Amino acid sequence: MTSFRASNSSSDETSSRRPARSTPAEAPRTGLFGRRKDSGDPLQESVDCLIGPDAEITGDLIFTGGLRIDGRVKGDVRVSSVEACTLVIGNDAHIEGDVRVSHVIIYGEVRGTIYATGLVDLRAQARITGDVHYGSIEIQQGASMHGHLISTKHEAGLKQ
Repeated sequence: MTSFRASNSSSDETSSRRPARSTPAEAPRTGLFGRRKDSGDPLQESVDCLIGPDAEITGDLIFTGGLRIDGRVKGDVRVSSVEACTLVIGNDAHIEGDVRVSHVIIYGEVRGTIYATGLVDLRAQARITGDVHYGSIEIQQGASMHGHLISTKHEAGLKQ
């Protein structure tokens, strides 16, 4: 949507019909596909680190903030602080090991157990071999999962 502002000057017609510019304070933060970004939501914050498609890591990987993996990891992937982190596993990514995060979005392949205190989002191309412990889960049609789904909210309710 474009808005125009009127000008009181007597200059030509084209200069008086400029689109109004919004200042950064006025413009809402938007994410992918124009969805509104809420500040502080770990699922919508930026990626702090990227492991490219040609990278191969052997050993455990510990991170903070946001991480996107497009390569291969042979080892566990976990965060140093579970409160606010998001892991994105790209289409061609392959992880052989356990994953321990607060939120994870999976497009690629994981062979190992996933432990997520928050959301596990399995996209249509996702391939999981192993159990998934989740706070909440979203599974798109086409995702492949061989293992058990274990709700951590349900487990917490049983322990109380």
